[in-house]
Amino acid sequence: MIKRSLFNEEHEMFRDTVLRFIDREIRPYHEQWEKDGIVPREVWLKAGEAGLLCCTVPEEYGGLGLDYLFDVVVFEEMARSGFTGPGFLIHCDLVATYIKSFGTEEQKKQWLPRMVSGEAIGALGMTEPHAGSDLKNVRTRAVRDGDDYVINGQKVFISNGQMCDVLVLATKTDKDAGAKGVTLFLIDTSLPGFKRGKNLEKLGLKAQDTSELFFEDLRVPAAAMLGGEGQGFALMMTKLAQERLAQAIRSATVAETVIEYTADYVSQREAFGKTIADFQNTQFKLAELQTEATIGRVFTDKCIELFMNNELDAIDAAMAKMWLSNLHCKVVDECLQLFGGWGYMWEYPIARAYADARIVKIAGGSIEIMKYLIGRDLIARRREAVAATAR
Repeated sequence: MIKRSLFNEEHEMFRDTVLRFIDREIRPYHEQWEKDGIVPREVWLKAGEAGLLCCTVPEEYGGLGLDYLFDVVVFEEMARSGFTGPGFLIHCDLVATYIKSFGTEEQKKQWLPRMVSGEAIGALGMTEPHAGSDLKNVRTRAVRDGDDYVINGQKVFISNGQMCDVLVLATKTDKDAGAKGVTLFLIDTSLPGFKRGKNLEKLGLKAQDTSELFFEDLRVPAAAMLGGEGQGFALMMTKLAQERLAQAIRSATVAETVIEYTADYVSQREAFGKTIADFQNTQFKLAELQTEATIGRVFTDKCIELFMNNELDAIDAAMAKMWLSNLHCKVVDECLQLFGGWGYMWEYPIARAYADARIVKIAGGSIEIMKYLIGRDLIARRREAVAATAR
């Protein structure tokens, strides 16, 4: 295996802290959370107390001011555990990042310390019944009324939706302006006019609450705007690379983990007088998957390095998200086959991994959108190169 060089001793000590937290505060309870469809708020408070939330938030806002790799450690170990209940990634990597990057001083002081402690849970309100990857066509309206905005509309598939205290909400402030009519708001979910719909029953990620949200004459002050009016789409585009990198990190880690415990299983399970691992088909299949997982890990780590140097562009992130998402789904499917009928039983981690995997081809931008962006960029660069040669 290729040795990873990104992490230093301090990161690995923190990894031990995360592992102990998972074993103590998540592992004993996750099965019940899957039945409940939600995790208790207490686990968020305990994660905050352990220093697992929003590691990169500066000390002046209650954080530890650590580098991005500390967040990566949390994402990796949660993915490696197979426990999908607490939506830490969305809370830390998306919501806190939006506030830290684009919030006013007042907004940062209001929300970041509480997000670090786990007292306030964050969610991202982008997707609508008629607007998934096409964010410039959201229909939730925000209309100016004096010093306030009045918001009406609906969101769907919102992770942490049942629990969130703060919501980064995408709205339309000018319905005829396309992308330039999109504006973001920080919504305090205790305000009148914010309503939670039902907790949606999903194929996978069963312990993570996912909701419909409704806004009925929700009145928010203009000071709740995140960035300027009409700047929402541009702000979202600047964070897409980070969001897609996080997806790739999760997929790379799950692929590695599933291969490892599949190799353990086939080394013990017997058929026709020998272990399943003794069959050439098993060895060839695991060899192919292990090689692809190693390639995916190297690519993912390179993207992490680029991101930390502010050099990761949207196309590289899209390629990482596309390739690792496809690999993630391929690995869980082909490894489940090696478990035979037991792989279809919910008590086996491979069954949960299979159910949880399918969303990765959709969340954070569908695979089809990734292909479109990568292909469009390639053609544009080639046309530009041909034109330059012609000149």
